[in-house]
Amino acid sequence: MGLNVIMMGPPGAGKGTQAGRFARERGLLKISTGDILRAAIKADSPVGLRAKTLMHRGELVDDATMIDIVRERLLQPDAQPGFVLDGFPRTVVQAEALDRIVAERNNGPLVVVDVRVPEKELVRRLASRLICSKCGANAELPKAGEPAAARCARCGGELVQRVDDNEQVVLERLKVYERETKPLVEFYRDRPTFRIVNGAQGLERVAHELDTVIDDAALVGAKEAAAEAVKAVSPEKAARA
Repeated sequence: MGLNVIMMGPPGAGKGTQAGRFARERGLLKISTGDILRAAIKADSPVGLRAKTLMHRGELVDDATMIDIVRERLLQPDAQPGFVLDGFPRTVVQAEALDRIVAERNNGPLVVVDVRVPEKELVRRLASRLICSKCGANAELPKAGEPAAARCARCGGELVQRVDDNEQVVLERLKVYERETKPLVEFYRDRPTFRIVNGAQGLERVAHELDTVIDDAALVGAKEAAAEAVKAVSPEKAARA
């Protein structure tokens, strides 16, 4: 049975880092909307061309196009063992479509993890975040009392602050995230496979908590699916009796 995970969390929560780590360690496909959007456009697929047209007009990619791109990717053979989604769904319409895609795949429950970090800590992280001017990689935040690195650990490029990472812009981005994500959290929060993780901890502690809650939620989801399967079979047996 596959393992299917949605990683939610505000900017600066570290969900992208944890999504990548978890996917690598479990042999799952890590999917970020930006990556598959670029791949679809590069491949000149029909849905990719549709997205390209929208972007060239300066428009946002609509729900229907984004859903088609994600569906196309999730139904490919290398996604069968499972996936970790980072950046999708962003709307309730997308979430409803994802439920249909997961049902179509019929390969494991959908686990939803919301990585929570207090606003003050998010502002600190984002306002002090540096990226490489050469390769665009995020630099790791220095530990308390340690000086920030000046060069990228990956390519040696100069580390600079992102234009949209000053404190005022960060606060506005967090408000937008909270406003846009609240309906999505409401959509998932009552599911037995929904979990909240404390993202304000150190990376290793967050990783351990994530692994624990995802495994627990997946087990709960599998048991629920098995119970539903039994319910579906019982009426058939009764009809034959």
